[in-house]
Amino acid sequence: MNWRRNLAALWFAEFTAIFGFSFAFPFLSIFLSKDLGVHAGRDLDLWTAASASASGFALAVASPVWGVLGDRFGRKPMLLRSMVGGAITVGLIFFVQNPTELIVLRFLQGATSGTVAAATALVAAETPRSRVGWALGVVTSAVALGGAIGPVVGGLAGDLFGLRLVFLGGGVALFLAIIPVVLIVRESPLVRASGARLSTLAVINQRPGLDRALAVLIGSQGLISTVNAATQQLVVLRLLELLSTGVSAVSGLGFGLSGLASSAAAIGYTRVTARLGYVRTAAVAAGLVAVAVAALGVAPWAAMIVIAMALNGLFSGVVL
Repeated sequence: MNWRRNLAALWFAEFTAIFGFSFAFPFLSIFLSKDLGVHAGRDLDLWTAASASASGFALAVASPVWGVLGDRFGRKPMLLRSMVGGAITVGLIFFVQNPTELIVLRFLQGATSGTVAAATALVAAETPRSRVGWALGVVTSAVALGGAIGPVVGGLAGDLFGLRLVFLGGGVALFLAIIPVVLIVRESPLVRASGARLSTLAVINQRPGLDRALAVLIGSQGLISTVNAATQQLVVLRLLELLSTGVSAVSGLGFGLSGLASSAAAIGYTRVTARLGYVRTAAVAAGLVAVAVAALGVAPWAAMIVIAMALNGLFSGVVL
């Protein structure tokens, strides 16, 4: 089995999948307002929050289940499941007629997708141990690039063709991501025979202090991810207040710059940590994330919001 060929196919598949997701989902607030007729104000805020959180909640609940099934039946089937689930649920938003239907599909999307975790698990299992770190970095670059380009193209397409077609296009992109996984990616049968390995809890218990370090890491990462997920939709609501036209294009530009800044930070942060250390670098970057998020709420012009989005992506990339 050629692990490099696997990695190349997974890079393309993950880039295409994340492109499909980010092609459409940053614009949920605009879709609710312009296509589903939700009035600006409290109603739009509540429906936006509900549609944004439904996917994350379902993903958090379903991920451990899919992880167990992946250990039992293989990582490749789980990756295909996540892409098929995402393609169907994203594409079906084209037919949505009211906010309730949107939330149902968002919940199903979260419960059935999760392409990044599935691809990461497959790469980690099939790559030689000495190259795992590098290979996971390659996958991360696909996620970052897809997340940076998708919103820019999706925003322009939304202004030109309407957001319903954008969601349909996102579903098509996710279906295209399935092709290299089916035709090229191979999973070694030996990877599935994991009965002799120590459980995750056993490994943690063998390393003194690792449990506390993981608790802090998971807590901080969870808080930053929660804040970024919330502000993603709130930023669009803010742009709807400031702009009468071109909201999709401007918000797409902001998300694209944020993705590029985040990927650049993920690559270049090692120079900073060499001088400050990991803990101090993470603490400073987390504080700057807070400043950037606060700036999103008080920025009086759309251009300042776009700049704050880029800075938030830059500092979040260092922390994450």
